[in-house]
Amino acid sequence: MALITETSLRSRLAQGLPNPYPIAAGDLLTPAANDFLKSRGIAIQRLKAEAPAALPAEPAPEAPLLPVGVSGRHVHLSPEHVEALFGEGYQLTTLKELSQPGQFAAQETVTLIGPKGVLQNVRILGPSRGASQVEISRTDGFALGVKPPVRLSGDLEGTPGITVAGPKGAVVLTQGLIVAKNHVHMSPDDAQRFEVSDGDRIILQTRGDRPLAFTDVVVRVNPRYALDVHLDTDEANAAQLNTGDTVQMIGKNGVFTRAERG
Repeated sequence: MALITETSLRSRLAQGLPNPYPIAAGDLLTPAANDFLKSRGIAIQRLKAEAPAALPAEPAPEAPLLPVGVSGRHVHLSPEHVEALFGEGYQLTTLKELSQPGQFAAQETVTLIGPKGVLQNVRILGPSRGASQVEISRTDGFALGVKPPVRLSGDLEGTPGITVAGPKGAVVLTQGLIVAKNHVHMSPDDAQRFEVSDGDRIILQTRGDRPLAFTDVVVRVNPRYALDVHLDTDEANAAQLNTGDTVQMIGKNGVFTRAERG
């Protein structure tokens, strides 16, 4: 069973899309993908289901589980902006270590100032990095009066800015405000175990009273990484997830391998 999205259709435009576009039995076509085909005058052809395969002699293995880390609003600062906000020569101080080795939540916080509101006591994550970046949820955007795009960390080109205020001054960022794209950190050993590569998109299903599927979770592989799925607070609240909960991997790159409920 495959999930056909507008993104996957756009990626095939250069090779040309067949008309009518065949949809195999069991495949799922998102509403956006359906509208995309209609806007280009491409009809949809539903293919008949093939005869079911014989049941396997052995039960299917349990879907692999991955730990979840819920990421609240936070700020990454360049060394220059740390000094602008906290004073010349200032160094961030560690409050607690994070799931990724070498990363920490700092004791210091800042205030975000938007066109329609402010958010106070926003945590800084360290260590300092090359470019400052602010990660908020879509709900936070409503409070601030901003509409940040969904991006992977570090993909800041063309993003909106925000004013960041500290005890010694303020910095007006011209870009760097994003809603973080959901992703999973893996070591090379983790990637081998889950049979994925850097840049793959895996499908995750939550368990419990409100099971949801996250169908486009980006895999990021690095020897420094520890296994952790990063969701923002909006995503976690929708699925009733907390840090330390687990989710199931049920497919990758648009293809479902299994799905369970409960």
